[in-house]
Formats: sequence, C-alpha cells, structure tokens
Amino acid sequence: MYRRNFRPRTYASALNAIYDFLSGVRASGKTCLEEISKRDIEAFIEHEQDRHLKLSTVRTKLHCVNAFLGYAIDAGVVSAEVLARRIRLKKPETLPRAMDPDDVKQFISAIDNPRDRAMIMVLLRTGMRIGELLNTKMNDLHLRDRKIDIYEGEKNRQGRVVYLSDDAMDALKAWLKIRDVHPEFLFFAQGRKSMAYSTARLIFEQYIAKAGLANKGYSLHALRHTFASELLNAGMRIECLQPLMGHTSLDVTRRYARLTDKTREEEYFRAMTIIERGEIDGHYGCDHQVQAFLEENEHLTQHG
Repeated sequence: MYRRNFRPRTYASALNAIYDFLSGVRASGKTCLEEISKRDIEAFIEHEQDRHLKLSTVRTKLHCVNAFLGYAIDAGVVSAEVLARRIRLKKPETLPRAMDPDDVKQFISAIDNPRDRAMIMVLLRTGMRIGELLNTKMNDLHLRDRKIDIYEGEKNRQGRVVYLSDDAMDALKAWLKIRDVHPEFLFFAQGRKSMAYSTARLIFEQYIAKAGLANKGYSLHALRHTFASELLNAGMRIECLQPLMGHTSLDVTRRYARLTDKTREEEYFRAMTIIERGEIDGHYGCDHQVQAFLEENEHLTQHG
C-alpha cells in the first residue's frame, strides 16, 4: 500500500483490521497462522457486527483481512481452503442525499457572515469535498479564470480543476475584501492559520438550524450531493460530471443519475397521462417491444 502511494492513515487502518483479526484468532486458543480456518473469519465478522459497526466498516475490515490471508496463502503458510469461497457482505446501495431546491434557497438566505457564505457557496457550486476546500491555499484560487486547482483529491489523491459560478464568485470577492491577507489558506478560523473540519461542520449546522432545517437530516456532505444533482437536472452529461466530482469510476457518478433522471420522470408522467385518459384501446401497440425486452432480460439472466 505504501508503494502504491496510499495515505498513511489508510494502511494504518488496514494494519489495525489485521491486528483485530489476529487477536481474535489468538483468543480462540490458536497460536500459529497455520491453524487459521474459515470459521475464524466468520467469528471475526460476527464479533465486528456485535460491536454495532457500520456494515461498510465491517466490509472494509474484511477486505483487509482477506488481502492479508491471500498473502499468507501465497507464502504457503495458510491453507487455500480458507478463501476458497469468500464471505461477501452485501451492502444496500443508498442514494445520495441532496437538499431540496427550496431548502437550498432558505439555507443560503440565512448565511450573513461573508466568510461562511463564501465557504458554503464554493462547496455548493464546485462539489468539492470539505477536506479539499479546507486544504485550498490562496495560490490554488484563480479568480480571473474562475477556477480552483485541487492538486490532490481528498479520497483518491487524484488532482482536478473545479469552476466557480457567478454567485460563488460574488461570495468569494466579498470575503476576500475583508480577509486577512497573511494566512496561506483560503479559509481559516479566527486567530488561526487554517480551519478544522469540526469547525466547518459546526458552522454548517448552525446555519441549518437558523434556517429552520435542523429536522431535515442534512449533513455538510449534502452540499456535494446537491451540486451533482442540480447539474444533472440542468442537463449536464454524466461523463462531464464525473471529472468535476473527482470520481475514478463512472458507476459512482451514476448513482446521482438514478436520483435525478428528469427524462425518466417526464416519460412516466407522459405515459400515465395517456393511460388515465383511457386513450389506449384494443391491443397494446408496444406488445412487441415489451416482449423483446423480456426476452433480452431472460437471455442476460441465463448468461450472466
């Protein structure tokens, strides 16, 4: 992981997962790696679930343990039977939570501090992760070109460029007029050179409460989801949105398309209007299309 340029905290987490697994193996009375069996993996999963960890966390830890055991199998220490049929934890695929358009307006109208307004507007109009924004330095901001350079993504360490809308530019200029010129970072807390994530989250939550939206369950990350949803609803192609979001896989970006596909919504209501008017008479005109779809789906199921 070090050679592949992972973040130190990533391989530290992997090491902790392996340590937890081996601690469980030792607690069961085993004293050497050769004794590890599939039952030890099952016991590890059950133990982690009993701790009420999130399923995503358990899956991540299991992935680390499997990687370690795979290495031990290649080294001839652990039996290949241990990973012959891997245990897979199915994680429900949740849709990103975006803010309702009316709630966005209500939220923005509650922000009166220039720094806070600039910070929120940049997040909302660029889709930056909060960690990326808090790490943004003045040299990364290019007002003339209306863009911000992200030299290293918060999650995948891949750089990208994001762009600034008119309202984000107005908010930024208002902040820069009163901003202390000395700090290196674009946003910082009072009396400090930078701003911590906990401070940014508190600022967000205070304005959410001020706007009367505290019961909506919005998080700071919802601004990123809102950015993606609004661009797709405005007609941006998903292939263009992917690099703006910093996603390495288009499948991740497609989650937003499932949430915001206006074409699908419009097609549904158009078809329902025809049905409700009773304008479908006799045999269905698209029977052959339905049949072709069912046959194709059956073919994929049989061969997939």
